[in-house]
Amino acid sequence: MSNLTECRLLIDPPASGAWNMAVDQTLLEWAAGQGGCCWRFYQWDQPTLSLGYFQKYEDRLEHAPSQGCPAVRRLTGGGAIVHDAELTYSLVVPGNHPLAGRHNLLYETIHSSLVKVLAGWGVAAKLCEGLPSREQQPPPLLCFQRRAPGDVLVGPIKIAGSAQRRLRSAVLQHGTLLLRRSAAAPELAALKDLAGKAVPADHLADAWLQELSGRLAVRWCRQTLPERQRHRAMALMQDRYASAAWTESRRCDSPASGMAWSQQGGGGYSP
Repeated sequence: MSNLTECRLLIDPPASGAWNMAVDQTLLEWAAGQGGCCWRFYQWDQPTLSLGYFQKYEDRLEHAPSQGCPAVRRLTGGGAIVHDAELTYSLVVPGNHPLAGRHNLLYETIHSSLVKVLAGWGVAAKLCEGLPSREQQPPPLLCFQRRAPGDVLVGPIKIAGSAQRRLRSAVLQHGTLLLRRSAAAPELAALKDLAGKAVPADHLADAWLQELSGRLAVRWCRQTLPERQRHRAMALMQDRYASAAWTESRRCDSPASGMAWSQQGGGGYSP
């Protein structure tokens, strides 16, 4: 990221799924218009199911443990995610940036940095290799029950994945690292189960940012969301992400509309 030596850094408190998705879209629009980059860490104020852009809303009925969770539809494709005890990030970069040209390069850069950071806590993580499995058709509802090259694994267990939404002039990548097992997704093992100890989210975030600053060649500029962007996110939340019409209707857009999709980890945020 030699041409982007300054990168905005947002570390946000817990919020609703609708707000979190609205802020990610707002940042994507900002990167497309202003040519900047921003890294964001955020949390969820309650266990929330996020559906991939193309998933059918009624498919959530397949997953009984998350039936009591609110649902939101992401801007990215892939499988559903139960967001609860996790570390969630998003990154926006302009489309002319070297990391934006090839979607796998952005995945590999972010995920390999996480693998190195986890090694500092004695966690032997690795990137998934090989082609996505085609044994299960249709694929499992949940992102973390899918596998694709670039996912972060501990043994055979997926603990982190990411997905992208691409405009012609900017890229959004956001992703999730499972920290603890959630009662809303009890079948999914998380970092604490696999490492045998809890890894504090704030310590992990600090170490990850330090590793990323070198790999991306950026200087973090800690900020809060500016008022104009907050207003834009509020409008998107009310008009789109908190709307049943958006959440419950399967999206039928295609890349011909000016957007393109790329997903990692079988589509988890692949989140």
